[in-house]
Amino acid sequence: MEATTRSSAIRDGLGVGIAVGLSGVAFGAAATTAGLSVAQACALSLFAFTGASQFALVGVVAGGGNLVAGTAGAILLGARNGLYGLRMAGTLDLRGWRRPATAVGVIDETTAVALAQPDEESARTGFVVTFVTLYLIWNATTLAGALGTSALSDPAVLGLDVVGPATFLAILWPRLTGKDPGAAGLRLVAAGGAAVALATTPFTPPGVPVLLAAVVVLALLLRSPR
Repeated sequence: MEATTRSSAIRDGLGVGIAVGLSGVAFGAAATTAGLSVAQACALSLFAFTGASQFALVGVVAGGGNLVAGTAGAILLGARNGLYGLRMAGTLDLRGWRRPATAVGVIDETTAVALAQPDEESARTGFVVTFVTLYLIWNATTLAGALGTSALSDPAVLGLDVVGPATFLAILWPRLTGKDPGAAGLRLVAAGGAAVALATTPFTPPGVPVLLAAVVVLALLLRSPR
C-alpha cells in the first residue's frame, strides 16, 4: 500500500511539474517583451520562483510601471506562500539548513500535490518530486522563451499562463467535489475566498485580492470544528 501511494505521489508530481513548467516559456517571452533582459528574466525564475508573482511584476513593467511598483505587487502576491509554509511545516518536518533551502519550493503547485496525498510520507514525496521537476523545467523554459521572443509578435497568443491555475484547480477539485463529511466545509471555504477575491479585484492592486481572500479562508477554517 505504501509503495502504491508513493508511486501515485511521484506521478502527480511529475505530471504537475511538467505541465506547469512549460508555462515558463510564456514568462520568458513576456519578460523580455516587457523590457527585461534575458539574464534578468532567468534570475527571476531562479530566485523568485513563483509564477504568479513573476507574471505580476512583468505585467506592471509592460504596462508602464516601474520596477519598484512591480516588485511591490509581486511581493504582495507571493506573501500567500508564507501561509502555505505554515501548513506545510509539520508535514515536511525539516530541520536546520534544509528548512530555508526548501522554503523556495513552497508554492501553489507543490502545496497542492502534497495536500492531495493520503499520508505524510507520500505528501513529502509529492512535494519533492513536484519541486525538483517544476524548478528545472520552469527555469529551462524561461531561458527558451526569453531567447525566442524575437520570433514572436505577441507572446500572449501562447496562452500558457493559464496552465498553472488550471492545474492547481484540477488537483483540488476532487477534494471539493467529494462526498466525505469535510467536503462541504471545504466548498464553503473555497466559495468564501473566491467571492472576496472577485469582489476586490477591480479596486485593489495585483496581489491584494489573494491576501484578502486568504484572511477570509483562515477565519473560516478557525471557526470550523476540528
